[in-house]
Amino acid sequence: MAPSPRPAPAPPAPPPVRGAARRRWEPALTGVTGASLAVGAALWWSGFPAAADRVWSAGTVCGLLAALVWVGGALRRGRTGVDLIAVLALGGSLAVHEYVAGAVIALMLATGRWLESAAERRAQRDLHALLAHAPRTARRRDGTAVLTVPLETVAPGDVVVVGPGEVVPVDGRVAGTSAVLDESVLTGEPEPTVRSDGERVRSGAVNGGEVFELTATATSTDSTYAEIVRLAEQAVAARAPVVRLADRYATWFVPVSVALAGAAWWWSADPVRAVAVLVVATPCPLLLAAPVAIVSGLARATGRGVVVRDGAALERLGQARTVVLDKTGTLTAGRPEVVDVATAPGWDPARVLRTAASVDQYSPHVLARALVDESHRRALEISPATRVSEEPGWGVRGEVGGRRIGVGRRRAELELPEWARVVENRALIDGAGVVWVDVDDALVGAVLLKDPLRLDAPRTMRRLRAAGVDRTLLLTGDRPGPARDVAAMLGLDDVRADQSPARKVNAVRKERERAVTVMVGDGVNDAPALAAADVGVAMGATGSSASSEVADVVLTTDRVERLADAMVIAGRSRRIAVQSAAGGMALSLAAMVVAAVGLLPPAAGALLQEFIDVTVILNALRAVRGTERAADPASRDLVRRFRAGHVQLLEAVDATRAAADALSAQDRSRALPAVRGAERALREQLLPHEREEERLAYPVVNRWLGGPETTAPLMRSRTEIERLVNRVSAHLALIDGHGSGEAAALPDEQIPDLRRSLYGLHALLLLHFGTEEEVYSSLDG
Repeated sequence: MAPSPRPAPAPPAPPPVRGAARRRWEPALTGVTGASLAVGAALWWSGFPAAADRVWSAGTVCGLLAALVWVGGALRRGRTGVDLIAVLALGGSLAVHEYVAGAVIALMLATGRWLESAAERRAQRDLHALLAHAPRTARRRDGTAVLTVPLETVAPGDVVVVGPGEVVPVDGRVAGTSAVLDESVLTGEPEPTVRSDGERVRSGAVNGGEVFELTATATSTDSTYAEIVRLAEQAVAARAPVVRLADRYATWFVPVSVALAGAAWWWSADPVRAVAVLVVATPCPLLLAAPVAIVSGLARATGRGVVVRDGAALERLGQARTVVLDKTGTLTAGRPEVVDVATAPGWDPARVLRTAASVDQYSPHVLARALVDESHRRALEISPATRVSEEPGWGVRGEVGGRRIGVGRRRAELELPEWARVVENRALIDGAGVVWVDVDDALVGAVLLKDPLRLDAPRTMRRLRAAGVDRTLLLTGDRPGPARDVAAMLGLDDVRADQSPARKVNAVRKERERAVTVMVGDGVNDAPALAAADVGVAMGATGSSASSEVADVVLTTDRVERLADAMVIAGRSRRIAVQSAAGGMALSLAAMVVAAVGLLPPAAGALLQEFIDVTVILNALRAVRGTERAADPASRDLVRRFRAGHVQLLEAVDATRAAADALSAQDRSRALPAVRGAERALREQLLPHEREEERLAYPVVNRWLGGPETTAPLMRSRTEIERLVNRVSAHLALIDGHGSGEAAALPDEQIPDLRRSLYGLHALLLLHFGTEEEVYSSLDG
């Protein structure tokens, strides 16, 4: 009996967000106190001082009531903060009839709180997207019938039917067939996996193939995906509350201010003098400078494609000394890309890739998409195919121009020639995936795919070190081999592979004991670790919405380098906030001493405090200005042109390696023509490109990225490339000296050096192009 369609479960409603009322009335308080000060001033200048005093006193009362609420809330949490001085100053202003001073203090207090609320942590984290992904029902087989039942009723031993595109509802084992699964939501790895009969399947994976059945081995509450949700919720709940920068300074500033005011009153027996001390002691540098600097930093970060949830997160980001990173989708692209095309004798990479893409264009498979995308990138013409069929877990078959084409896993009945055995060994060593291409039941090529390192990842690591990060750690669910390769290429301090979500959380918590820790990830499986870190950073442009929901920082562009931007901005904003607050408090302390000896009445003190406020605010606003330089559009267009030129030169690079391979083959009949073709492509296409690049692009790079030393390694490798090309040309000239045209022979004594030159050229070209791509990407962001 065919399974009935499963109704899509309605997503759970998000929990209510606290603090909404507060966000409404804090701007209103600022408006009321600002209006009272302005209207009072207008009445006073119009000759109505009594009416002005009444308006100012009303504004002071509004500020006092709000300050009492804030102080009460702080006392309930066992803390005292800067608001206590504001209460004393506002109450004292009313008591001694210094209404204008009270109105000024009320406005500064309301403005500071409003600014700070714009940078305040959300009280409750929203796991809505994570929970929405979790299935609510399952399709259980009961004899010949398939019934849709509540998920919680599924017990171990039940047979569950999972349709195409559906989420596996419980942990279990495949029953009776194979299953093609997208487990990226659990492991972060983009490549689908094939599970055979009896193999274990975890809940949360998505069925990427045909309908299959599994035998449940756990209930829904004991399954993998439910555990991920619980881990994220527990990590959020376990976070310690954040103490405001202003409150940390207030621990000593408040007692000093109160003691000095009390001493002035006791010494002079004049309460007005004590109020004057409290007026200039009102910690507006703390209430304003720190929030202004932090909010300015938030605005600056947003302009760089980094959304920071609140000021507390920005503060901690500026203090971070440890960065923990996921691999797939964070340091790597998160999707397989073609890294090489190996071919049988008589075939070239472009032809193999074009043939494979002609049938793969009809498949939604992630590997098929990679082959089609690479063909488009190389501007290859893809032919239409007929009689296309796809077998999940094996690949796609079809006909192109009357020939039978197969793309996917290698079929056991196909003969494995020498070149194909070399490809298998290479893929095993490199940790690459292989897509085989056969034509009329004969292997003609193999496409190697890997999840490539992001171009901006090496520069990101260097900039993080420069920003003060002293420890970098890679945590990944991937295999140890690829994880170690990435860590080695980026110079990371430690790497841990095969990490489950629970082990990631434990690792992050241990790092937090040592230093303020940032966790960067993009998948649902990273969400618990992001929540457990001091600062969770999500790759929002390509990552899961669940990781973005629990993160403190979301990178909205697909560039991990924005993490370094965010840390630089956070560090600078925090330094400016501390500098502004400390400088403002120093000026306030000096004014307090002057007021204590009776030389500064409350009204004049309020105006002086206003001057101090303006000074520290102007200093704090420096945080909104960026220190980085962005390349102009003309420069970006130029480097994009040369990056596009690299794609056009791929055939010359492939020809170099193919010629070296031909020299290594037992049958060298094709070797000499291959060497001649490679040399011609290098001399006529590659070298002119390199010379023009050195003349036009390198000066632009030097101008924007730090001077001639920036491109010195590129110029050195370009010189070596030209030397090796000349060496190959010299070999060909020597061969032609012993014969003519096609009659020229390939002497055995020249083969070793010629082969070394060609293999060296191929490796050097890949390194040279990769380095240029990395440098150009810094300008093209």
